[in-house]
Amino acid sequence: MPAPASDARPTGPAAPRVLIITGDPIGTKMAGPAIRAFNMAEALSGVGTVTLASFGGIEAGYTAPFPLTLEHVRLGDQAHMRRLEQAADVIVFQGLAMALFEAIEKTSKIVVADIYDPMHLEQLEQAKRQGEDAWTRAVSDATHVLNQQLARGDFFLAASERQRHLFIGQLAALGRINPLNYKGNPDLSKLIATVPFGLSSEPPVHEKQVLKGVLPGIGADDKVLLWSGGLYNWFDPHTLIRAVAQVAERHPDVKLFFQGTKHPHPGVPEMEIVSTSRALAAELGVIDANVFFNASWVDYADRQNYLLEADAGVSTHYEHIETTFSFRTRILDYLWAGLPMVVTAGDHFAELVEREQLGAVVAAEDVDGLAAALEKVLYDAEFAATARANVARVAERFRWQTVLRPLVDFVADARHAPDLAAGGGLAAGRPGGASPVVSVHKRGLRHDLARVVHYVRNGGVRVVAQKVRARFGRG
Repeated sequence: MPAPASDARPTGPAAPRVLIITGDPIGTKMAGPAIRAFNMAEALSGVGTVTLASFGGIEAGYTAPFPLTLEHVRLGDQAHMRRLEQAADVIVFQGLAMALFEAIEKTSKIVVADIYDPMHLEQLEQAKRQGEDAWTRAVSDATHVLNQQLARGDFFLAASERQRHLFIGQLAALGRINPLNYKGNPDLSKLIATVPFGLSSEPPVHEKQVLKGVLPGIGADDKVLLWSGGLYNWFDPHTLIRAVAQVAERHPDVKLFFQGTKHPHPGVPEMEIVSTSRALAAELGVIDANVFFNASWVDYADRQNYLLEADAGVSTHYEHIETTFSFRTRILDYLWAGLPMVVTAGDHFAELVEREQLGAVVAAEDVDGLAAALEKVLYDAEFAATARANVARVAERFRWQTVLRPLVDFVADARHAPDLAAGGGLAAGRPGGASPVVSVHKRGLRHDLARVVHYVRNGGVRVVAQKVRARFGRG
């Protein structure tokens, strides 16, 4: 059932009706995709009427603190999504919505595709243990799903300039970088914009003790390293655990806390990296002494307590193409809480940390270098103070109201991309609405879209797999 927050929303003929779709659950526990969609809804509620639909679920009794209608669209409920699509002027979606719902695939409405997750590159890492054939299909299907979105979208959102350049190349290969879209828009900013994850303009407030002096094994004066967010197979917690074990030999008060091990979506299983990390910490004799794993997922509204008790934030990963184009959303929480950080080189945020002196950057899989960096951030008071001051300065650039400005501006004056409007596909209702210059190979999508669930966390692996098979099993 819809759950309106209030009736105080923009009205009148100029107020666009916006439908935002996410596959993640909306409620007190939210992962990155849901957090991003939720903040988009808040920003867009100032220019139009907003419905936020989730096929991952809406927590019972949950309401938003701003004008918003919440809708839980169950997987397979094509009629429900069709009603929402028909009532909208602008549709903003992320993940699998276009692949799973025919109304979104065939819509003639204005479409904003939030492609902040380069899922095809992510799948190069996530599916590589599944065997050569499954791995190839997973990457192929991920590419086809993204191509479908890139062929149909009127406006696209990337999380960084690196991502924007990647997707401009992919758009060019699909024929979307053409004279119609270039004319009057030579920088392509009206076709694809950089919209990073953001952070709240409200500073975090420590409301209760959750780690220091509360969690068994962590003392009130211990030095806490926080791994915010979840543990996924493309990260490298093993090098971090080894480095912490090394630091602990000299500083027994060092503590590492992994904040999220069980995804808030019930359909997403625990990843292999969680169990192997626990096993490594046990092998090194530091589990529940210097390395701690949260058994679940921290409530979205409660994460500030963990952040404000930490002395530094950490994020470590391997050196591969997924890293190059990733956008580690946990870093935003570190910025929000004013934490100095230690990160692995190679991604967008590592460049930012190094350039703005927000902490320390180390090479991938360098245990000794990482141990030295952790020691410096935790025990060199002057270095940590300088990093904290720089973090406070840089954080202002990432406020949600700032980073979402390109989306808000587009929706306030929404229009179809020139090539789609000129191609005639929108009015004709052709699937995908693509212009004649666009050709998308759909073999992978139609042939075995069940593989998609392995590379997108939206919607939950087991639940989405079952529904995708049901829809596309006809071949």
